[in-house]
Amino acid sequence: MSYDVVSAYTLVIGDDSGEPVVSVHGSAAEAWRELDREVRRRSRMRPRPRRVVDEESATRLASAWRAADPDTRFWNVTAHRLPILLPVIAREAGAVAARAR
Repeated sequence: MSYDVVSAYTLVIGDDSGEPVVSVHGSAAEAWRELDREVRRRSRMRPRPRRVVDEESATRLASAWRAADPDTRFWNVTAHRLPILLPVIAREAGAVAARAR
């Protein structure tokens, strides 16, 4: 057995109106896009057009949303590195696939 590491990104966003939203994403871009979408929904803003949402713009939007009521609103995007146990057969199959190319 051996370990590989994968990245995951957790988004937590909430306010005093109910349960916080917690979601896990496979890429940072997905997490920032979801933060942008959730802040826009909570602010009753129209959804963002099909433009790329980056960390900077999502952070500015979420920080402005939180600044309107800093005592009850919160958000956080956290990166995680998760060790995944891989059986020996998975390593060998990957090596065979790499040689076949």
